[in-house]
Parts: sequence; structure tokens; C-alpha cells
Amino acid sequence: MTEVVIFDVDGTLVDTNYLHAVCWWQAFRQYEQVVPMAAVHRAVGMGSDKLLDHVLPDDRDRAADDAMRDAHLALYAQYWDRLEAFGGAGDLLRRCARSGRRVLLASSAGSTEMRALRRALDADDAIDGATSSSEVEQSKPAPDLVRAALDDAGAEPQNAVFVGDAVWDVEACVRAGVPCVGVLTGGFSRAELLDAGAAAVYASVGEILGAFPETPLNGH
Repeated sequence: MTEVVIFDVDGTLVDTNYLHAVCWWQAFRQYEQVVPMAAVHRAVGMGSDKLLDHVLPDDRDRAADDAMRDAHLALYAQYWDRLEAFGGAGDLLRRCARSGRRVLLASSAGSTEMRALRRALDADDAIDGATSSSEVEQSKPAPDLVRAALDDAGAEPQNAVFVGDAVWDVEACVRAGVPCVGVLTGGFSRAELLDAGAAAVYASVGEILGAFPETPLNGH
């Protein structure tokens, strides 16, 4: 039985992935790192440490890494009061809670970003807990964040389901032994998510809500 449903937030519940891509691109340009926007987008969903290593040259001056992270955060913070949750996101969290599942958030966002995301989501009445990348040693695609959420819930991997939008979510779940349900709202394709190991893929959390009784979130 599914006892716990763990949700990624960026690109899954809240429409932020392309904002992140633009803000990272601008931050990189400030430090004379030119990265194609498409490459930046494909790395969104990783923690910032993994993202920088994924898109920037190995021989870069790493002394600027913290400054680029700070620049990204400052640029992204300009959008915090305008963030929008995807249609049905809050209702899906409440549907899970009404069905007796514990609802947890697990995001590569830091704790400050997480507060802004939760304001946009406006569903704290249905959320039992939240884990951010600032609380774990390694960010996605490492399994640490998923395992930390399981520990917070006191749940075994086989009794949980994770919902995410990126291949990095799926890879983290595979390593943690937790089934992952993918959504397409982050910009990854159905084939990419399935190839990475997703148990099922839906167009959006709104589609999951509409089909809830037949989804892995309800134990199917």
C-alpha cells in the first residue's frame, strides 16, 4: 500500500523550470561563462553543485562557483512573489491527504526558496513535511533527498511513491528504491522519463488528480 507520496516542487507542482534556466544563464554570463540555454534547462532539477559541474568546464575557476550560485538566487528571487502553481497541484496534495497518505515535499531548492514555493502552492494544510537540498549531503540525482524524505516519514521505500518532472528525480528514486511517477511539465519527454525508470508518466499533476484512483499514488 502507498503510505507516503513525496513530491518534487520545481517543474512538478510549481511552474519554475524555465525561470531557473533564464536566471542561471544570466548568472553564468555575469562571470563570462557562456552556456546554451537548452543545456541549462536540461540540468534544472539537479542541486546547484551538480548543475555547475554538469554544464561548466572542468577546468573553470571554481572560486567563482559560490558567486554564480548567489547571482542565480538573487535573479530568481525577483520572481518569488509571482510564482504560479500548476493547475490542480494543491488539490492533488489535498486528495492524497484525504485518502490517508502522508504528503511530503522534497526539493533541490534551498530552504529560503522552499518558503517561496510553498507560498505559491498554498497547500500547507495538506503537507506533512518538507526536505530541501540544504539538509542533505548530496543533491539529486544522488538519492540522499529521497532517503531523507523517507526517514522524515518513517516509511519504507516500497510504501512510498515520488512524483517528479526530471530524469534527475527518476534517477534519484531508482537509487533509493522508490517508484517515481513522472510529469511532463518540466520539459523532459515521456520517453526520457520512462527510459530513466519512471513507473508511469502523466502530462501534469492535474492529469494525475483526474485519474487518481487508478494511479500509483493510490496504490495501482
